[in-house]
Amino acid sequence: MTEIIIALISLMGTLGGSLGGILVSSKMTTYRLQQLENRVAEHNNFARRMPVIEEQIKVINHRIEDIERSGQHEK
Repeated sequence: MTEIIIALISLMGTLGGSLGGILVSSKMTTYRLQQLENRVAEHNNFARRMPVIEEQIKVINHRIEDIERSGQHEK
């Protein structure tokens, strides 16, 4: 009879440990996925803004060229 009780206690300990490990692992996976989603969102925001910045740089470069040309004509 004692062997059965010991076996049941061992079974409960094993199940408790396994379930605890699964819960902790699940929480860690959820946390890491959330962090990855945040990084992807940050990257997407950057990728959306980049063409706007590139266009602004083109405009600035053209303005600089115009200023340089007008400065050369005055000399």
